[in-house]
Amino acid sequence: MSELHLHINAMGRRGEGVASHEGRTLFVPGTLPDEDVTATGDGERLALTAITHASPDRVAPFCKHYGRCGGCQLQHWREEPYRAWKASLVADQLRARGLGPEVQPVIDAHRAGRRRVALHVRRTGAVVTAGYMEARSHTLLDIDHCPILEPALARAFDIGRALGGKLGDCDVAVTATLTGLDVSVKAERAILVREHANLAAFVSTLNLARLAVNGEVIATAVPPRVNFGKASVALPPGGFLQATALGEEVLTRLVLEAVGKSKSVADLFCGVGPFAVRLAERAKVEAYDNDRGAIAAVNAAAKATPGLKPLTAATRDLFREPLVPNEMKGFDAAVFDPPRAGAEMQARQLARSKVKIVVAVSCDAGSFARDAEILVGGGYTLQRVTPVDQFKWSSHVEIVALFTR
Repeated sequence: MSELHLHINAMGRRGEGVASHEGRTLFVPGTLPDEDVTATGDGERLALTAITHASPDRVAPFCKHYGRCGGCQLQHWREEPYRAWKASLVADQLRARGLGPEVQPVIDAHRAGRRRVALHVRRTGAVVTAGYMEARSHTLLDIDHCPILEPALARAFDIGRALGGKLGDCDVAVTATLTGLDVSVKAERAILVREHANLAAFVSTLNLARLAVNGEVIATAVPPRVNFGKASVALPPGGFLQATALGEEVLTRLVLEAVGKSKSVADLFCGVGPFAVRLAERAKVEAYDNDRGAIAAVNAAAKATPGLKPLTAATRDLFREPLVPNEMKGFDAAVFDPPRAGAEMQARQLARSKVKIVVAVSCDAGSFARDAEILVGGGYTLQRVTPVDQFKWSSHVEIVALFTR
């Protein structure tokens, strides 16, 4: 394994410095554009050994685990070039498909930090480890504190270790809600009925709102709830929320601005309703998602919230059974917020529809650009693209885009 002397030319889309050597493109994590470095390795991804000329944009990371932990990738980069690069992730994908317009500046949506975290927990004898995987490794790094999480999640690692001591190897998801911590565990072993009473005790001893294991609710001290506009929504076990509270607020504001004065809106891939419930304060809404628990939560919130326009939610797998043009005749606008893979089949049906406004929300620049190309090919004009950064110091970016016909 020889040591190479490299000049970093650019930042790659995965947050790694890019260099050229003897006709090969190489990637070096932990480096910045215009740096001279030495690195070792046999593949295309190398290990940084030294920085011989540092970029003036390099700053000191604020986390003691940075470099080993596989979570954050870019704490060492100054804010302004980091934001410009994150916007370029979206612009480059659109440009590759011949699409515009100019991408708006990135909106920082970190604020207090992430309100949900997924931990790996491993037990070896009496020793229990909880944390994240090391960078480019299957080795678990024991974590005592993660500074990118909101303060309510400071106990998450101790909670993970406590549960791991009882359940053994597991993955623990912890979400901070208005009524307390919602904990969902995926254990590698089956849980016996006779264990439920002992597990239920953790809700009290760990001061949790709810504990679920392998999809089954073990005990609930108080139903985990969040507020979406006027509505209070009870989260189903394992229910999805945007990573940060500010991220949800920013995405919702952009969606509402794009929908404008539309009177009838389809909310596709609605989840637990962060857009649907707020849209229903001004418009009739029909919402769809394949998660039955999420749909039940939306309908319950709609029923319990006075002053909303008609809001109905239905279970539907939009990947296999997208809404077709005939079903969209009554809508002035449609919002779709699919998982990372995007919504190719639904985008193709939207492209054939006469819906005047389409708002795309995405967490992946590549699948977003593909779906955008489909809509533009169907006659829509891409008016505005705004990146939102709630996964700060990583290569992940959220996007809200407005299409009009």
